[in-house]
Amino acid sequence: MKKVLGYILSPVCLLVFWLILGIFHPIQVVCWNLWGYPAQKRAADIMNYLIIKSLIILGSRVKFKGFEKLPKECPLIIVSNHQSQYDIPPIAWGFRKHHPRFIAKIELGKGIPSISYNLRKGGSILIDRKNRSQAIKEIIKLGKQIEANNYSACIFPEGTRSKDGKVKTFQVGGLGTLLKTSPSAAIIPFAVNGNYLLQRFPMGVGEKLTYSVLDPIERENRTAAEISEMCELAIKKELDQI
Repeated sequence: MKKVLGYILSPVCLLVFWLILGIFHPIQVVCWNLWGYPAQKRAADIMNYLIIKSLIILGSRVKFKGFEKLPKECPLIIVSNHQSQYDIPPIAWGFRKHHPRFIAKIELGKGIPSISYNLRKGGSILIDRKNRSQAIKEIIKLGKQIEANNYSACIFPEGTRSKDGKVKTFQVGGLGTLLKTSPSAAIIPFAVNGNYLLQRFPMGVGEKLTYSVLDPIERENRTAAEISEMCELAIKKELDQI
């Protein structure tokens, strides 16, 4: 029965998703040109909130956990697993007070209503995966930006989405660069649970989607590789994958 409902409700949910993006694209443009970044960010925040709420079409049960653990008055490096395109809205909304920036592939910088514009204007960076030098320079720029403004940066160390929800081995490179360029940032593991069920067709119906802030990782004298491994293990533990 769920699969039948999935075939019926998935097109509706996807249509609403694209309608939200289409409606908020000109809104963001107007906000940026008239009032600048604060207004554009507010518009993007509302857009992400509505995308999350639109999952009610599928009967999804959405839960945010652990956000009271977030430290204040310092930058954040959010280290998250990656399951689908729906990972971005809960991070953007949940961490909205911390002005989250994302590391996105350069192909997403144009052609996608609202998303491309928000990436370009909202302080995120676009990296060319085939150009290591360019990618490193952009990540350095992002690290310096969050350090100077007490903002946050989100990185998906798996490098690509997990189609079955199983956490892949974390890569150290990008995280290591952020750690060097934002030495005062708190390291926040973030567990996305259930979103891979939204990436397939038909989309999952009546699923529980949980977005969890885990205990910050203490830097002490740990290397980037050690911190990466600790984040990976913390997320796997939260998802019952150990």
